[in-house]
Amino acid sequence: MTLLPVALGGTELVAWRLDQAVHAPTWDSGEGAYRVGGRWNSKGVRAVYCSLDPATAILEVAVHKGFRALDTVAHIITAAVIADAGDVHVVDPASVPNPNWLRPGIPGAGQQAFGDDLLRRHRFVAIPSAVSPYSWNLIFLADKAADAYTLKFQEAFGLDTRLHPPTA
Repeated sequence: MTLLPVALGGTELVAWRLDQAVHAPTWDSGEGAYRVGGRWNSKGVRAVYCSLDPATAILEVAVHKGFRALDTVAHIITAAVIADAGDVHVVDPASVPNPNWLRPGIPGAGQQAFGDDLLRRHRFVAIPSAVSPYSWNLIFLADKAADAYTLKFQEAFGLDTRLHPPTA
């Protein structure tokens, strides 16, 4: 089923995430971010990274793993419905202290501390994606938002094979 985004008449705010199939049952645990940290959280913080559209969720994984991995390793795409859009804090890009934090690159300690603070203060945080600055990520703390969303579905993800063409 193709869900319509709110901008096109959909009625639900949906968070999207793409995981290796083996990790799909624990998609909302924040385990990966807890172990290694992320762009907007320091190590030891159980942040769950999603996107506000499925294409951005795919790009966010592809930028780290490549299209080959998305084509050859089983992945699951997850859709979760945010119960109350009013729980989402939208970060104004102009309010980010260092504009380089919104660009591709290795996150620094200041960026992670900024994100940790946002996540402590807000149930959900929407922030522009570094992969595509016209797209948005949605981040939340696993324990803080557990009762504020419902799983809509999880299904096998199939990469368009044109993104991993044969080599000559």
